Amino acid sequence: MLCGLASVLRYGNSPAMTKGVGSIGAAAASAAAGGQLPLFLISFRYRNELAPLIERTGRRVIAARRAEAAGRRFIASGATIAVIDARDAEEEAVAACAAMAAAVGSTGSALLVIVDDIASLDRYLAAGATHYLAASFGEEEMRIALAFADRHAERLAGGGRAASVRAALRLSESEAWIWKPGDRMVTLSAALADRIGVATETVPMSMLFRLMDRESRRLAREAIDRLLSTGRSTAFAHRSRALGDRLAHHISYDEERHAVVAWVEVDRRDGEPAGDDGDALTGLPAVDRIRQWVERRLADDQLAEPRCILLMLGIMRFGLVNAAFGRPTGDAVLQGVARRIERVIDRIGLDQTMIARTAGSEFTIALGAPVTADTAELIANRLVESVAWPFVSGDSLIPLSCRVGIAAIDGDARRDAGTLFQRAAAALAAAKHGDTGLVRALDADSEAEAHRRNQLEIDLRRALDHDQIDILFQPQVDIRSGQIMGVEALARWRHPQLGELGAVPLFATAARSDFVVQLSTYVQQRALEVAASWPAHMGNLRLSVNVTAADIAQPNFVDDFLGRVDKAGFPRDRLTVEVTESGLIADLAGAAGLLSQLRGAGLRVAIDDFGTGYSSLAYLKALPLDYLKIDKTLAEDITGSTRDRIVVRGVIEMARSLGLAVITEGVETKAQLSLLAREGCNYYQGYLCSPPIDSGTLEAMVVDQAMSSVD
Repeated sequence: MLCGLASVLRYGNSPAMTKGVGSIGAAAASAAAGGQLPLFLISFRYRNELAPLIERTGRRVIAARRAEAAGRRFIASGATIAVIDARDAEEEAVAACAAMAAAVGSTGSALLVIVDDIASLDRYLAAGATHYLAASFGEEEMRIALAFADRHAERLAGGGRAASVRAALRLSESEAWIWKPGDRMVTLSAALADRIGVATETVPMSMLFRLMDRESRRLAREAIDRLLSTGRSTAFAHRSRALGDRLAHHISYDEERHAVVAWVEVDRRDGEPAGDDGDALTGLPAVDRIRQWVERRLADDQLAEPRCILLMLGIMRFGLVNAAFGRPTGDAVLQGVARRIERVIDRIGLDQTMIARTAGSEFTIALGAPVTADTAELIANRLVESVAWPFVSGDSLIPLSCRVGIAAIDGDARRDAGTLFQRAAAALAAAKHGDTGLVRALDADSEAEAHRRNQLEIDLRRALDHDQIDILFQPQVDIRSGQIMGVEALARWRHPQLGELGAVPLFATAARSDFVVQLSTYVQQRALEVAASWPAHMGNLRLSVNVTAADIAQPNFVDDFLGRVDKAGFPRDRLTVEVTESGLIADLAGAAGLLSQLRGAGLRVAIDDFGTGYSSLAYLKALPLDYLKIDKTLAEDITGSTRDRIVVRGVIEMARSLGLAVITEGVETKAQLSLLAREGCNYYQGYLCSPPIDSGTLEAMVVDQAMSSVD
């Protein structure tokens, strides 16, 4: 068992060696192989006799005589086996089984009940027990019964390897310590070090005792002396002077390492009596309880303002963890997140707090008065740091990131929990989709803006079905001849309330709601269909359509895109693909291969918005291009700024040396056009010729231009 504890105790920022404990790698490997987690025991009458017997089978035990908050305590222990001793306590045992059933089921664990009379087995089975052992058993019978329970939990985890990975992860998040008698120093697990606020995991034994009052120190010394003299496991408990929590230390002696090993059980304080109706996976209070808790504080006129502040924490892209490591490991990670949140909140030392899991990978933390906005922001940032520390899963590390939304009820706002939770959810959404940091606080005004943005995301998904996205075309003009040589297809959103919205807010809204590919596909398809219907006298116009980095990342991108082109009936040799979202293509080599396939199919390729992203030069080096499009921000002041003119001249010369034609966007004046012509630019687009226009207006413009050239 100490090998497993060593991995817990040794993992952290510093690889400090502890005398007699051994290397962290070997300890972690041994723990993963053996699945060395504690066993959770409730024995109403025979704890002192039963716990040592179980330990002789090679198990460490967290033992209790009472069943209060048993489900929550079982989850917090990290155990995968719970044993309930029903001897001479049938009614209490049945109630304990029922209280623990949800926690046992949600964590993929086993619940073994020890019975006096097998005639009562139906009651225990109905209450949630998975295994039983009849009274008058010995050590060997207990060992075999626990082995069956192990196999049950292993199967539920998805096999031996998955179970070992889950065990290692739970061990790495456990609060524990190990001490060799005679040594001045004690080694803490990373989680316990974090709880008591020390930077190193090897500390003087006196530091642990400073957490206790004088009477608790006496009880702790007596418990350790009793363990060393008898060899029998025992426990002591105390209230943490610094943190306020009640900590129970379940101690045993490891003969192989000649060391005292302790598992620390934390009695959480939520400002409310603990119940067994909480979240069956994490052991946190239920959603209804935290809403009631918040509602009572908002209604209490005796409290200082703000009466309650809500933090909503969301794990980013948590589905990838389940996909990569399996659901059981993902569940264990969520349990670890819950424990880390608890430790952060405990260290702040607020008297009135409650934590709940309010969605799959979302947690809500309620802070009661007295609390300040600065304290809430401090807690939020500490939560982000805590969650970001990688979780240990076998030989792998699981990195996570999270976002936190903060919300409070203003003095003149509607005082109800629903409003506060809505505001916190809006703050979390803003933190997830914004670019202003990992933590976002919302007041009433910013909440309204967040709701407006969220509503836009909803409206966008309806817009495609209601044919509210129009395709406009902006002419691209040959600077030498003045003739329209092609057009760029652009999207416009006819929003029923907000009016016409351009491509920038349209695609920004799509990006926030992970809808870019669907929108881009729609725009491409509609543009191709419209252009394919142009009359013969427009048959020489090239069509440019935008392709995003998200498009390129799709499986079968080239085949799907060419399929749309051919289905629409637009000639491939008149189509240009403009690669947008500079800086977002992470795999330039892969993108270059895909764009080369498009060129090989007869299309041309342009790099759009050149000059706006740090990756632009890398694009020129890596991507197969035909055109370079200078962004309008580079060209807008070339007539007034010598510096800008020099930059544009350099870009044009660089493009020419690479054999690329140059298109400048945003040309609005004849002076700009004249200067671009002198510098060697090939084409331009902008309001000097025309704003984006519909297909009918474009056709009339082409006809007028043709007639003017004849005249």
